[in-house]
Amino acid sequence: MPFINSKVSVEITKQQQEQLKKQLGEAISAIRGKSESWLMLNFEDNQRMYFRGSNSEPVAFIDVKIYGRAGADEYNRLTARITEIFGKVLNISADHVYVAYQETEYWGYNARNF
Repeated sequence: MPFINSKVSVEITKQQQEQLKKQLGEAISAIRGKSESWLMLNFEDNQRMYFRGSNSEPVAFIDVKIYGRAGADEYNRLTARITEIFGKVLNISADHVYVAYQETEYWGYNARNF
């Protein structure tokens, strides 16, 4: 049950959104037991974001929420992959991307909790 919410300071075209969707769907498998079949995505583009006191370069904040737990190696692999994806698709430099993770032991779906 992963959810990836991305906030970026640039516009995301329909084509770029499809590329992000596809590549993030593949990347989520870096975390054991996670797959695109349960992945929910949200894209928030054209956000007014500042990094290091400036808004002169594109930036991204990626929030990843998962049901359960994952190891540091899994998170490292996913962070590397997410950074690569947003760099290639939206031309956002790796040093202008933050990725945050949240784990939860309760996740509601279909009127009940897992």
